Amino acid sequence: MRLSRRCTMYAGWIFCVFVCVCFTSGSFETLVITKGTEQWDSETSMTRLLKKRSVSSAEIEIQSVKVDCKVTSRFAHTVMTTKALNKANISKEVSFEVELPKTSFITNFSMEIDGKTYTGVVKEKEKAKQQYEKAVSSGQTAGLVKASGRKMEKFSVSVNVAADSSVTFILTYEELLQRQFGKYELMIRVKPKQLVQHFEIVADIYEPQGIAFVDAYGTFMTNELLPLVEKTVTDKKAHVSFSPTLDQQRKCSECDGTLIDGDFFIKYDVKRPHDIGDIQIVNGYFVHFFAPASLPRVPKMVVFVIDNSYSMLGNKMSQTKEALVTILGELPEDDYFAIIVFSSTFVVWRPHLSKATKENVHAAQEYVKTIKVIGGTELHDAVIHGVEMLYEEQRNGTAPKNMVLMIILLTDGVPKQWPRSLPEIQESIRNAINGTITLFSLAFGNDADYGFLDTLSKQNNGIVRRIYEDSDAPLQLKGFYEEVSSPLLSEVNFHYPDNTVNSLTRSYFKQLFNGSEIMVAGRLNDLNDINDFAIEVSAQGFENNFEMKGQANAQKWDTIFPDEEYIFGDFTERLWAYLTIQELLDKKDKGTLEEKGNATADALSLSLKYNFVTPLTSMVVTKPEDEAKNNTFIADKLTEEERGKAARYGYSAIPASYSHKSYAPKYYVDGDPHFIIELPDQNDALCFNIDDKPGTIFNLVRDPLTGIVVNGQTIGDKKVIPGEKVNTYFGRFGIIHEKFGIRLMVSTKEISVSDEGKQAKFFWTDTATVKGPNMDLQVIKDRSLTVTLRNSVKFLIILHKVWQKHPYHQDYLGFYTLDSHLFSSNVHGLLGQFYHGLEFEVSEPFPGKDPNKPDAIMFVKGRVLVVTRGWQRDFRQDVKNGEQVPCWFIHNNGTGLLDGVHSDYIVSGLFKTI
Repeated sequence: MRLSRRCTMYAGWIFCVFVCVCFTSGSFETLVITKGTEQWDSETSMTRLLKKRSVSSAEIEIQSVKVDCKVTSRFAHTVMTTKALNKANISKEVSFEVELPKTSFITNFSMEIDGKTYTGVVKEKEKAKQQYEKAVSSGQTAGLVKASGRKMEKFSVSVNVAADSSVTFILTYEELLQRQFGKYELMIRVKPKQLVQHFEIVADIYEPQGIAFVDAYGTFMTNELLPLVEKTVTDKKAHVSFSPTLDQQRKCSECDGTLIDGDFFIKYDVKRPHDIGDIQIVNGYFVHFFAPASLPRVPKMVVFVIDNSYSMLGNKMSQTKEALVTILGELPEDDYFAIIVFSSTFVVWRPHLSKATKENVHAAQEYVKTIKVIGGTELHDAVIHGVEMLYEEQRNGTAPKNMVLMIILLTDGVPKQWPRSLPEIQESIRNAINGTITLFSLAFGNDADYGFLDTLSKQNNGIVRRIYEDSDAPLQLKGFYEEVSSPLLSEVNFHYPDNTVNSLTRSYFKQLFNGSEIMVAGRLNDLNDINDFAIEVSAQGFENNFEMKGQANAQKWDTIFPDEEYIFGDFTERLWAYLTIQELLDKKDKGTLEEKGNATADALSLSLKYNFVTPLTSMVVTKPEDEAKNNTFIADKLTEEERGKAARYGYSAIPASYSHKSYAPKYYVDGDPHFIIELPDQNDALCFNIDDKPGTIFNLVRDPLTGIVVNGQTIGDKKVIPGEKVNTYFGRFGIIHEKFGIRLMVSTKEISVSDEGKQAKFFWTDTATVKGPNMDLQVIKDRSLTVTLRNSVKFLIILHKVWQKHPYHQDYLGFYTLDSHLFSSNVHGLLGQFYHGLEFEVSEPFPGKDPNKPDAIMFVKGRVLVVTRGWQRDFRQDVKNGEQVPCWFIHNNGTGLLDGVHSDYIVSGLFKTI
């Protein structure tokens, strides 16, 4: 392709038309620099072709991928290393994208480019934000951590690499493997997206208790790949490796596509010969693992509290009923159970708990099948009644003693907050339970108030689990129930000599469930006293109390593994720090204000000391961009509540969120007509519509100091369907610069301009650049017009083309302000009044009329408004489809947000300046 330019002088204007001439042998580099490709339809766009070619293996070659994992006493340390080469003769952007478990903490990230290493630094989130904002003028954000599916988070970063140069990315993260269903699971997601010359997964497992079994497999495995998984297991060590050659990675002998695309699992368990558990001591820190074998199951009394409000209509309710029918069918006969369904009020299946006999279970299953959705979400009274039913059963003595009491609560929404607020609901339930009942919560879908349920469960010795809206939701519900369905012990207490240990993690646990494990860690006061390290464990078991006493096995690490130097630092210390941080993060959600503050401060201090990226910290990396500037990016850690809000509302409620592509405010009007105000300082956007009759002219911008005025005239559809809403759009804009005598008129048909008396007219049918005495215009054929006022502001006008024979709609325009900060403080107008920012606050969302669009209370300009979460589109990059922008919608023509009312902005002419 060759780009030629033809320029002529017309009435004082320089008028240039750009012509794209394509040759089949044209160079790729030429295509990259031309803007002409942006005008083509996206389905046949050359831009689309360039995007594909820019990441082809012919130019960016991934030379090696290695995942090296060391697991020591359940604590996993994983290093992911990728080396890529830019084979092109110009600099290219190379991307590094990996997925890691949500339960992990990133501990290090570095990039090595041209012999220089750029390493991330973990900082307090607010300080990281300040450094980031200071650096954004030098470049945009290039990397962040975000949710990816149910169990993983995605880490991504991109960097420019010079021609014939390579880059090496190294990401390190750590996690404590939790025992579920009798095994530990290490999950490694590998998606190289191309064939890799050197690909390798290596895992070494060190377990002083002894290894019972090890399984290793991948979701992408074929019969040919299976033999490549090598596994060696001795008494206390295991080694797993997987290293296919380039040809073995191919989907077929002639293919460039790779088979390596999915998850690699390593599952194992340890031997459990001692009832007291296993205690390991290294360099002054200890960890105690407790999961005794062959304990009988303790019967339970369980109340299922199920939301049947209107928001559960459809799949949610049918899937809940399906899962509950299955769960009821698996209740052991010595369990007792009850069912409560709640909406605006609650209904009890039977007034008392029933023994899980075959007849009672069948009757309950038939009842569940009849549950219908109705009303609101009165959660409080339903849960309180469940508590009272359990207490009554205890008082009556109809059930055996030592039974485990639990409530399993399922809801998909936000509880009704009258007459009680959410904290008052939590406090009331906490007081009623008084530490004797475990409350588990299931948050169904992204609409559920995860934060509320998380706190409620933690306050009552339980946990919350998100159930994803998907076809396997019944299996998710059943899977969670199976985790907690078989308690082995309750009221589990660990006692260590007071003068021997300090800085203990949690040593009391409400229950121990079958297939799980309890971990306690701490520090020793004196290493010389480890031979007198006595331990007592007390609990309630089946029919009687459970007590064990024992002595710690104080073998040194080099005694257990004489041929191995320790693998990644002092694992007991880092494991203790990991556990402590997790528990402090829980405490900051459920204590008094002072307790919450102390827990937050302690968790932050430990996160910084041990270089963990937690919800309180961020990792800052400054990466090379070019010789003149650096580019900074932030790696954040989201909580599950924040992930749900991002999925539900399209925005993150984190104070320090860095996911916006551009950090300059955006103000524009497009569509029917939708006014959008994006405010990156608030990490949010506001939007409103203006509904008036076609032909109305509105003032959008008026700045008396600079002399700039922008007015817009609306048009309607060609034909209005009787009884339907009249849709209006902007069809003409008038731009005036009084100081320079500029008048610019832009319609869907033509563009006419007058600058210091010099006039010109042209159409949307050419790609052109027009330079006047005080204003430059750049036209992209049938797409956009960029207006640059000399040494001043810049506007973008988008042309939306509609099929000429469409029976109703016609072409219309969108208007975007690109340099709002250059206006004076006196600027006003429907858009202009927001150019210098806006302060507002938004409450926690609550269900609105549309179940997919929550409402909230907004405090702005001294007013209180009910606003709705919605979406509008930014068409600057994609004229056909636009990019979705989440925003808070202000109803009634922006009433309450605008100064005055919308009719105050109506003017009598397109070039009216007052």
